[in-house]
Amino acid sequence: MTHTFDKSKLPSRHVSVGVESAPHRSYYYAMGLTEEEIARPFVGIASAGNDSAPCNTTLDTQANWCRQGVNEAGGMPRRFNTITVTDGIAMGHQGMKSSLVSREVIADSVELSVRGHCYDALVTFAGCDKSLPGMMMAMLRLNVPSIFVYGGSILPGRYKDREDLTIIDVFEAVGRFSAGACPLSEVTAIEKAACPGHGACGGQYTANTMACVGEAIGLSLPNSNMAPAPYKSREEIAVAAGRQIMELLKLNLRPRDICTRDAFENAARIVAATGGSTNGALHLPAMANECGIDFDLFDVAEIFKTTPYMADLKPGGKYVAKDMHAAGGIYMLMKSLAQTGLLHLDCMTVTGKTLGENIDEITWNPDQKVIYDAKTPITPTGGVVGLKGSLAPEGAIVKVAGMKRLQFTGIAKVFEREEDAFAAVEAQQIVDGDVVVIRYEGPKGGPGMREMLATTAALYGQGLGEKVALITDGRFSGGTRGFCVGHVGPEAADGGPIALIENGDQIAIDAEAGTIDLLVDEAVLAERKAKWTPRKNDYQSGALWRFAQNVGPAWQGAVTHPGARAETHVFADI
Repeated sequence: MTHTFDKSKLPSRHVSVGVESAPHRSYYYAMGLTEEEIARPFVGIASAGNDSAPCNTTLDTQANWCRQGVNEAGGMPRRFNTITVTDGIAMGHQGMKSSLVSREVIADSVELSVRGHCYDALVTFAGCDKSLPGMMMAMLRLNVPSIFVYGGSILPGRYKDREDLTIIDVFEAVGRFSAGACPLSEVTAIEKAACPGHGACGGQYTANTMACVGEAIGLSLPNSNMAPAPYKSREEIAVAAGRQIMELLKLNLRPRDICTRDAFENAARIVAATGGSTNGALHLPAMANECGIDFDLFDVAEIFKTTPYMADLKPGGKYVAKDMHAAGGIYMLMKSLAQTGLLHLDCMTVTGKTLGENIDEITWNPDQKVIYDAKTPITPTGGVVGLKGSLAPEGAIVKVAGMKRLQFTGIAKVFEREEDAFAAVEAQQIVDGDVVVIRYEGPKGGPGMREMLATTAALYGQGLGEKVALITDGRFSGGTRGFCVGHVGPEAADGGPIALIENGDQIAIDAEAGTIDLLVDEAVLAERKAKWTPRKNDYQSGALWRFAQNVGPAWQGAVTHPGARAETHVFADI
């Protein structure tokens, strides 16, 4: 052992120390542990590994590699699993209602396993969208020394002369097919070529966005998360995480020591600078809630306003995560961004060093093409933009990375659910100048706040990407591109202005000014409000019902519990 730990102050003393723990120790002896091994600190290794999608198929292997590092550094690894709901498979049908709910289930299940077994530290492995924030939320909630490890992205696909295919190309091929611009044989060929192996979606979609957040906020080892899933270096990263978690336990360096308000601001900078997923503005407030930090959609949007857009990544740009990794990863971007004074460099990280100290070890690579210098960015601001106005008093968000058009005024076409909107797109009933409104898809009204990738990709595939706008109280995939506004609040289920829109109303969106307005007289809206009645959804029992009863508004992260503000104790201190 590299360090002798006093277990009298660690949670695992409740199941491993003293005569009263004899029954508990008998279970550990049954699993082949020795007396010396039971005397070590217990490290939970949480894996979201499963066979549901390529995002998750290597996670159990990586978690098992982590055991080696924990053992080498004097800990006792205890692996367990949790669920994922994979958005690419859940997308476009009722299954997508389960996606955001799974974030809460993941956080809750990790919390319960750690609490129930009294683990002293935690290393988490995740691959698909909601599993990343879910794991980090659990780490912050429990506040035992913790490290987050991303399983890595998929390598890009190849088809004829088209390089760097991603899953978004498949969704958009469906749109071209519906417009008569793509034969079925080509759709089939693209779907077979787009995802060539293990790993999460390759563009700067939600998984890679939150993987970047993990490094920027200090919960992941530097330059660990952009390495693709098939790379040999993933084994080295997993082992290193296992070793380092024991160092954090020695230092008693905890997630809430790392994730300060300044660290959340750093993370929001990276979402915007990389042209990341709008879901970042949902997950960062949810993570902040676990720390008792006030950091909502409007705080995130303020950070976005002054952040240069620096990474030329899909869907708005040219490159994928593999290229970002080859260019030097998120720390290479932060190396340049730090020179602008926009990062808080004194934030602590899981290395035991500050963010600034970690960045000092990086040398800027002027020859790479993926990451622009912060002094000469792709655009001065605007990877992701927050909106507010008469249509969204509680805010909304739009991803403008790669977009040429930042203002849009058009006529509303209203749909009460995504399926109806998608059918209208397939039937080519959406035309230039339309503002497609999809409502009752919010956290409570959906329930579950579905993403609308199938619809937005179909629009883009038909060539309507920036010729129409789409607004919703639901969400968008990180792969969405085009003039798509999500997280509109208050949501329709709460009687927000989006519930009062009628076909033919005029809507104005200005992503430069940060406004979104329903151009209808207030007296008319008051009359409609008086006639409005709440809608009842089809989910009146089970997990979705429970989520709808407890979930808060999107601008606060769509969380289901009061977080650290209501705590009387922290698990790590039991």
